[in-house]
This record gives sequence, structure tokens and C-alpha cells, in this order.
Amino acid sequence: MERLRERLSRRSASEPVKLRKRKSHLYSKDYTTDVFENGFSIIGFSVGFRLINCFLVQSSYVPDEYWQSLEVSHRMVFGYGYLTWEWTEGIRSHSYPVFIAILYKMLHILGYDTVQLLVWFPRLIHAFLAAMADIKLYALVRRLEHRDVARWTYFCQLSSWFTWYCCTRTLTNTMETILTTLALCYYPVPGSKSHSSSKYLSLVALAILVRPTALIVWMPLLAFHFLQEDDKLKLITYHALPIGAFTLGLSTVLDCILYGKWTLVQLNFLRFNIWHNVAEFYGSHPWHWYFTQGCPVVLGPHLLLFFHGCTLTPKRYRILLAAVIWTVLIYSLLPHKEFRFVYPVLPLCMLFCGFSLASLKSWRRPAAGALVLMNLLPALYTGLVHQRGVLDVMGHLQQLCHTASPQPDVLFLMPCHSTPFYSHIHCPIKMRFLECPPDLSGNKSYVDEADLFFANPKHWLEVTFARQALLPSHLVLFDVLEKEILTFLEVNKYVRQKEVFHTHIPDGRVGGHIFIYERTLNDASD
Repeated sequence: MERLRERLSRRSASEPVKLRKRKSHLYSKDYTTDVFENGFSIIGFSVGFRLINCFLVQSSYVPDEYWQSLEVSHRMVFGYGYLTWEWTEGIRSHSYPVFIAILYKMLHILGYDTVQLLVWFPRLIHAFLAAMADIKLYALVRRLEHRDVARWTYFCQLSSWFTWYCCTRTLTNTMETILTTLALCYYPVPGSKSHSSSKYLSLVALAILVRPTALIVWMPLLAFHFLQEDDKLKLITYHALPIGAFTLGLSTVLDCILYGKWTLVQLNFLRFNIWHNVAEFYGSHPWHWYFTQGCPVVLGPHLLLFFHGCTLTPKRYRILLAAVIWTVLIYSLLPHKEFRFVYPVLPLCMLFCGFSLASLKSWRRPAAGALVLMNLLPALYTGLVHQRGVLDVMGHLQQLCHTASPQPDVLFLMPCHSTPFYSHIHCPIKMRFLECPPDLSGNKSYVDEADLFFANPKHWLEVTFARQALLPSHLVLFDVLEKEILTFLEVNKYVRQKEVFHTHIPDGRVGGHIFIYERTLNDASD
């Protein structure tokens, strides 16, 4: 009996120590190693989820996905391709294309530079980076809040249809968003004890190199850090200036080498986009567009949760909300607007959505289920169905690489930059598209080639190809154009070889299907 009492007393005395040890271990470990109730680690789940995400996005979004990244990288490594006017005028930094070019060079050295790997390998790397951003967002919230808020923030991040749609694409906006999310993990949010000025400023500097407009997102955050910092001189002299000077210097040297002349792309970017307002050439929207269309579409079903979360979030997160509002306001002042421009602040919005879901208690599981269902449809539709034709058609054209005689000659009679180019063909066959560079000379009567063509397609073709010897072997066009040039096609013996679905929502010059016409060989002589 005495032994039993002694044993019980020892156990009761040791239990608090064990609990303290467990609690200490919980708060000292890296939260990225947290394990979900179902046994999957957050790292493994995030990577697997984004890999699935990558393969279930088989559509096109915007031309910059290819023309400002893959096409430039392909030309750098393989020596042929097309550069848009931004690269001839020196307003783009090579920092991001060089990253993809390194991937291409690795494939080339190993002898695996097939067209499939050139298309998918950069996207797979982006999937891994997107998974890392998801993990770091969870880790940030987990350090500042209890596990419930962190898990629901992570859930909101993964369930966002727009993040699913964009995060594995080779867009500078995607890399800007990833770097911004990683930088936030080291940013001195009030209450955070694991921040690092050098780490987050380095990531911010990289984001600005990739896309100078990243500075818009970070301006209020940098100002807040400066005002809250006790040793301001050290922050500037030991962190900001050295990091800024090093990254800008390295980027400038890289651009000067690759452009073959002295080039400061950041200055050129401001000169063309602010002073010359070149962006307006590609369309303008009313000032309220981000409030009435842009943000509601990007946030999607998360919109109500975001508004609800803004009323619940502690005061220390107001600087993050200020960054979101500031970014939307600044972009609203610019005439040219796109959904992807506000993508970098979407992870910040997910924090507020996480607070909202965590506060719903008994209602949060039904709300989470509804959130998944409402995001699933647009995610799968936009990723697998909408605007996929411009990628599928390149797969058909790639077969022309195996045609020895006659030499293929492809003309794209589509709005300029509708399709990718050599990065999705990977052989130097002759290809041409209707160009649309902006006027940089101040000529008010300037009309680009694409607009000239669509003003009178049949006349343009007859004048351009007055001699049959100049006729291309293949024409690629949207179905909405076929009726206007049908006579030209019949006279010159073009036969439709392929019809490819593109979208259920045709708009103007963009049709629902893409046609590939081939000129018959027996009538291809003068």
C-alpha cells in the first residue's frame, strides 16, 4: 500500500513537468512541421496539392504568361524566338526570364529539352514555390495566433479559385505574389518575435526586380516598419541600403550584359508606363473597376468572409489591411486595369478570411463546405475548359516540326499574342503573327498591323499576298473570322484541317473555336 501511494505521488508530481515540456516543445518548434488530424504533414500536403493544381490548369490566361517569360528564356537558351517591343525598348528586367532560362539550360544539358518538359518543368517549379508560400503563410499565422486561425487561413488560401488559377503560371505577377508571401513571414508584424529585417527586405527587393509594381504593395508596410523601428539608422545603413544596392546593381549588370548596352530597366519602366502612359494603349477602365469588378472576382466567394474578418481582426493586423486598401486605391488611379494586378494582396486577404471562419464556431464547417463548392466550379472551369484552345492548337502545330518538305510557314490571323510561340513549338519553323506594338513616336494617326487587318481582313490578305508564292502553308484563325475571308481561302485552295475548342464565351475578335487551314500541295505553285 505504501509503495502504491509513493508511486501515485511520483506520477502526480511528474505530470505538470511533462505538460510543461510538451507545451514548451509546441511553441518552440517550426510550425511548418505541424501534423493535421488525418496524419498528413502540412509540407507534404501543400506540395501534393499544388502539383495537382499545376496539372489541372491547362488553359491560357494572358499573353504575358508566355511572351514576358518563356519566349524570352527560350531565345536566350536556344538562340531563336521572338521578342516583343518591351524587350527591344529595355523596359523589362531579365531577372525572371533568367530564372526560367536556367531551368531550360539544365534540360538542354541533360538532353531532356522536349517540348513537353519545356512547357511543364517551369510550371512544376512554380508549383513547389507556391506550396512554400502556402506553408509560410500558415507558419506566420501560427506564430501569431492559435492553431484554429492558422488552419482556417491555410484552408482559405488553398480554396481560393483565383490562387488555384494563377499560382502555377509563369507570370511575373505569380512570382511577385510568392515573394511577397514569403517576405511577410519575416516581416515585423506587431507581436511577432521571429522577424528578420534582412530576410524580408531581400525578398521584397527580389519582388521589385521581378515586377517594379511590387513596391506599391510594400510602400505602407515599409513605412510602418521604419516608423516602428527603434534603431532607424541601423535599419537603413545595415539592411535597406546594402540589400537595395546589391540587388539593383546585380540586376543592372545582368540587364546590361543581356541587352548589350547600358540599360536601367526600372527607369525605362517608369518612363514608358507613367510619362508616356503606354499601358493605356492596351485598354482602360473606370476608376471604380477594382471595387465593382476586380476585387469581387479575385476574392470570389471569400468576399463576405473578408469583410467579416476585417471587423474581427486584432489591431496589430491593421497595417496588413492598410496595405490591401492602399494597393487597390493606387491601382485604381491607373487607367489600365487587370485582375492579376491585385493578386499579390490576395494572401493578405486570406488572413482576414481565416479569422472570420474561425469565429463562426458551429457554422464554420457548413461555411467551409459551401466555400469549397463555390470555388471548385470556377477553378476547374477556368483551369480545364475556358481559353484552352490557344494551347491545344500549338500541340497540333508542333507536329509540323517533323515535316521536311515543303517547309512549313504558319501565319496566325488572330489578335496579337493570342497564342504562345516557339516555347511551345521548340523548332525553328517559320511563324508569323499580326503585330500590335504601341506607337512610341507620338503619331496620333498610328494604327497597328492587327487593327489594320481586322478593319478589312480580305483586302489585307489580297494586298499582302498579291503573289501566290508568298502565301503561307498554314493559317490559324478564330471561327468568327472565317466568314469574312472564306472567298480568299477557297480561291487559294486552303482546306480546314483542324478545329479546336477554345471557349464557351466568345468575345469580339476571339471566337469559340480555332481553325487550322492548310494549303493543298497540288495548288501551291504560281
